[in-house]
Parts: sequence; structure tokens; C-alpha cells
Amino acid sequence: MEVLAPAVEDREAVYVDATLGLGGHAEAMLSRFPQLTLVGLDRDPHALRLAGERLKPFGDRVHLVHTVYDGLGDALDGLGIEDADAMLFDLGVSSMQLDEADRGFAYAKDAPLDMRMNPDTGQTAADVLNGYSHGELARILHEYGEERFAGKIASAILRERVKEPFSTSGRLVELLYATIPAASRRTGGHPAKRTFQALRIEVNRELDVLRAAIPGALDRLAIGGRIAVMSYHSLEDRITKQSFAPLAKSTTPVDLPVELPGHGPQLKLLTRGGSEQATEAEIAENPRAQSVRLRVAQRIAKEGR
Repeated sequence: MEVLAPAVEDREAVYVDATLGLGGHAEAMLSRFPQLTLVGLDRDPHALRLAGERLKPFGDRVHLVHTVYDGLGDALDGLGIEDADAMLFDLGVSSMQLDEADRGFAYAKDAPLDMRMNPDTGQTAADVLNGYSHGELARILHEYGEERFAGKIASAILRERVKEPFSTSGRLVELLYATIPAASRRTGGHPAKRTFQALRIEVNRELDVLRAAIPGALDRLAIGGRIAVMSYHSLEDRITKQSFAPLAKSTTPVDLPVELPGHGPQLKLLTRGGSEQATEAEIAENPRAQSVRLRVAQRIAKEGR
């Protein structure tokens, strides 16, 4: 709210919530800024239905679109909107998806190994576990889950799936307890956390989508507009940083004494030290905020405009 307010307060403005979820951020923004129009995106049709009910009091100020966030440009085109004044990406799995046991996101509950954010399309976590090669499994566990025992876990998965294909989260959690050494289980958090994260990212192609989504969003950010990205994984934060950084630099040759027209920075980075973390008080109130990294940028120029 604090970082996006200067881009939308006291005027008609368009706010894109690229990861709508249950609509908490959207409701807060619509309530505080009475001239604001919302474009809310989500790939989960169940989330869209629930958010639609929550946001119904705001009437025609609300436009909800069923799409992944790399479809932001097409969503704006479909509504006849050229640019947005504020954008929010709250990445990763939503609290609603974590709390719905039958979606398979949470390792604390035995459920079908699904993990699709859009449950109507695409491969499931069970498909990944039962179909990927040892090398593919070890790669996603290491890269997306930062799992030290990726190769050992991949070997155990291949050994066990020959006996019976994986179908529920409980059996996978048992395998992880049996595979990860006891010393690491005592100090590294829940032994299933990293594997479940890796599977979720792979199933939903989260990093591939993000690599296209952030540059696409920046193209549709109005001059003076602000974008906020909340990441929960080091690779998400790195992609965001790498998308922001080139546009925050001048492209005028360093040996020229003046800035060439059209070659100045197009973004201003607004978060201190690159990214900001939740405070201890915020984490105490909401433990799921512990790993968040917030990056905010303001569009200050557009090439060719």
C-alpha cells in the first residue's frame, strides 16, 4: 500500500493485481483509493470465483481475468487499457491453495499429488514423480528446491515408483523422512519443504512464466507508474532483479559528457538495498512472510514515447 500509493492516489488509475488469489490486496487497494480500477489476474478458477464474491461491492471498478500472469498484456488489450499505473506480483502458492488439503500443496496433509494452480490443465506432481528421469528429478530438486540431497532423493523415488506409482503426498513425505539424514532433518526444517517447493515450481512452470511476465508487465507500466514484486524463492528474486536492472541504467556510452536523448534510465529502483524483507513484527503476525523479498520500481521514461 505504501509503495504503490503515490502512483494511484487522488486520481483515476488502473491497478493490476497479477496474482489475485482471494483478493486481499485488491480489496485493500479498492477500499483506500475510490477512483481506482482493478484488473485482477489468476490462473486458478476457484480463486477467481471466491475473489469475485469478495470484490462484488466494488461493482464495475473490478475486472477479473482467468489467465497466468504472463498474459497481462493480452488481458489489458482485451479491456481496451493501454497502460497500468500500479502492478503487484505476489508470487508462489497462495494461502488458499496451501490450506485446501485436496490440492496437494501442503506436506502436512495427506492428499493427491496434484499441485496445479489451475487444476483443469497440465501435468500433476504425480506425473513428474512417476515420469521424469533420474537426471530430470535431481535437477529440479537441486535448482528449484535447493535440496542438498537431490540425487539421493531422485534415486529413492525411482526405486519406489517401480513398486507402485506415487499418488499421494503422504507416501512422498515418508520417503523423504527415510532418505534425508537425521542430522539434516533436525536442522534444516521439515524434510519435505524443499521437495514440495521444487515440484510445485516445475508443475506450474513458475520461473519460465515469470521470465516472460516481468518484462511484459514493465512494457505496460505507465510513466510514473509503480510495480511491486514479492518473491519467496531466490530464483524468483533473481529473475525480478535481472528484469529491473537493465532498465534502471543509462545506455549512453560512458565517455560521452551528456545523456543522449532516449538513452537515459527508464526505471527508478525504490527499495532500499535492492530488496526488502518482512520485519520481525510482520513475521510474528504472519509466519508465511518470513522468506519474502520485496522489490519496487517506478517507470520514469519509455523508449520511443
